[in-house]
Amino acid sequence: RFEEALQEARQVDKLLSEGPGVDYLEEKFPLLGVPITVKEAFCLHGMPNTSGLVSRRNVIATSDATVVSRLKQAGAIPLGVTNCSELCMWYESSNRVYGRTNNPYDLQRIVGGSSGGEGGVLAAACSVIGVGSDIGGSIRMPAFFNGVFGHKPTTGVVPNDGQFPNAHGARTNYLCTGPMCRYAEDLEPVLRVMAGPGVSKLKLNEKVSLEKIKFHCMDHDGGSVFVSPVDKEILQAQKKVVEHLESDLGVQVQRVAIHKMKYSFQIWSAMMSSKDSDGQEAQRFTDLLGDHGKPVWPLWELMKWLVGMSSHTLPAIALGLTERLVNLNLGGNAKLVSMGKSLQEEMEALLGTDGVLLYPSHPTIAPRHHSPICMPFNFAYTGEQLWLLRGAGRRPLDIRLVAAAYNDHLTLAVARYLEKAFGGWVLPGKV
Repeated sequence: RFEEALQEARQVDKLLSEGPGVDYLEEKFPLLGVPITVKEAFCLHGMPNTSGLVSRRNVIATSDATVVSRLKQAGAIPLGVTNCSELCMWYESSNRVYGRTNNPYDLQRIVGGSSGGEGGVLAAACSVIGVGSDIGGSIRMPAFFNGVFGHKPTTGVVPNDGQFPNAHGARTNYLCTGPMCRYAEDLEPVLRVMAGPGVSKLKLNEKVSLEKIKFHCMDHDGGSVFVSPVDKEILQAQKKVVEHLESDLGVQVQRVAIHKMKYSFQIWSAMMSSKDSDGQEAQRFTDLLGDHGKPVWPLWELMKWLVGMSSHTLPAIALGLTERLVNLNLGGNAKLVSMGKSLQEEMEALLGTDGVLLYPSHPTIAPRHHSPICMPFNFAYTGEQLWLLRGAGRRPLDIRLVAAAYNDHLTLAVARYLEKAFGGWVLPGKV
């Protein structure tokens, strides 16, 4: 929507030249004139809202998602929408509607998913603020792979309305809408606008004393058989951060081993398919695939895909096949859901109101295109998401900061501190 954006920018110029004063404008329109982009899964009036699904190719948003509306009201100017994976359920942003998004630092590598288009467009300096969503790493992985900052807020603070697919049943406990930014200092003001009245649940006005934070560090998940070992360069980067925290702040970073983390993928899968408190079944992925069209049969789609005739991507077809297998193991799922609740309690006890955990966002740097098919469970490092999680750092290495619910102010403060200490976004071509 470049023409509309230019017209809105001229209106901002006019307002600045004729308006009531900068102080008034800054209070009323905190993001006045700031260019933003929006994950295509969210409604942006007049823009496509397909979520990479071919059967939705002609769907055009007739309204704005709640967060988009709030950003507009704060003065931000949307430039357009950005690519995602098919139905936002894979960590490579590629689909049959728009094709594949390439990493601006290395065109042979992925941008991550499902908010991968946002990560790529921010890294490429096309935009400074983006709207993303995250149910299994969809903000955090693209933030890491593209060397920008992403924040997954405490669940239930920022509204998820106006995106497709949206969460229903038990999944509402995991889907979060949040900001993605080139600079760490922008995360908090954008989060305030996105959250609206809900921001009162957070502690963003509390001053953070970094020296009083109880820092914890965990290098890997304990060795899951489904997941790649963490790259040595990622471990080295985390070690440098730990050493800096200890020398500069005078804190003692406590190494921890949370044994249940090695079952993150299994726990996440069970949580996604579990019933809610009212006994409502989780929405089936195959039903979402059939949106605006005929029912989808995954096995038949696989046959069609093998001869190049399916309108769906292989990861989407595979997910449709595996969800049936997951639903066959109801007893095992119940045990995993119980393990997940126990893991949440363990994390809450560890972190409390003043703790931050350093943990890798992904076991490898941005993978090459198609390689996620070979290691589909590597997203497990972000799949277990019962707490506030965010990725920070400079590509291709990052540090993820974890705090207990409603302690967003801690991770945001540490992100700003680490950006000053180690640097943040770097223009592609200068890395």
